[in-house]
Amino acid sequence: MGRCLLIEPGLVAYPTAWEWQRQLVAARIAHRDRPDVLMLLEHPPVYTLGQGADAKHVLMDPASVELYRTERGGEVTYHGPGQLVGYPILDLSCHRRDLHWYLRTLEQVLIEALADFGVQGTREPGLTGVWVGGQKIAALGIKVSRWVTMHGFALNVNPDLDAFARIVPCGLTRPVGSLAQLCPQVSVQQVQPAVACAFARLFGVQCEPGVLEACLAVRPGC
Repeated sequence: MGRCLLIEPGLVAYPTAWEWQRQLVAARIAHRDRPDVLMLLEHPPVYTLGQGADAKHVLMDPASVELYRTERGGEVTYHGPGQLVGYPILDLSCHRRDLHWYLRTLEQVLIEALADFGVQGTREPGLTGVWVGGQKIAALGIKVSRWVTMHGFALNVNPDLDAFARIVPCGLTRPVGSLAQLCPQVSVQQVQPAVACAFARLFGVQCEPGVLEACLAVRPGC
């Protein structure tokens, strides 16, 4: 069973976490013997666009909000407090070189984590993400470089859902929901362990606390 270093830094500005990902990917590509990394965190309010996202799906003045176009796939989405964001830095060469499998496994991680709270998450045919009662509760968007992953998933635990009204989330005119609508008082801190456990189980890794500064160093033996 491989190792996975779990980084849980709390509330982190989007550009900071984005730069961390880039450094982690560079380190993993340079040293393939390093362990996997899973970052679980929250962001202050921010909107992000995927590489090929349609700017028309941004319904407000872009200058009025924090907005970034990134290298991930997918359309526009919102991140903010109350949303659990996961950034796996995995070498798929050590797992399975199959992006469809990777996305479906990430979805299954979230479905199994939701089940711990008595909530049945589902998939929608032809779409990416996790749904509950017809509402999208989790979004996915990834980037893979030389089989090393970055970006990842966002699970709505108890965010401000009104923030999604300023965009066409993921390019879909479908409602967005949260876990708190079914489990009042639930917090990101309660959900994080369930996601980490499901991730470890489904990807066949042993999660252990990691030190971010050591993982960012471009050297073997992180």
